Amino acid sequence: MQNFTVVFQKEPEGGFTVSVPMLPGCVTYGKDLEEARMMVTDAIKGYIASLKKHDEPIPFSGETFIGTIQLPIAQSPSMHA
Repeated sequence: MQNFTVVFQKEPEGGFTVSVPMLPGCVTYGKDLEEARMMVTDAIKGYIASLKKHDEPIPFSGETFIGTIQLPIAQSPSMHA
């Protein structure tokens, strides 16, 4: 059993884009969280199948972590209206 960190990004037009940092290029979308979870599960399975088919190593979760960077961002004058 392997755990995969996934990042859900809420989209302004609705739905969620989901990426898997440990698997470069593994990105999908779902119209709601339930669909996004199903889509990313399927995307991970397909990615792993491709790695196996090409005899490439499967990354392990210990190689990836999520952190945050805090930066001061000034609001533009148009945002105050």
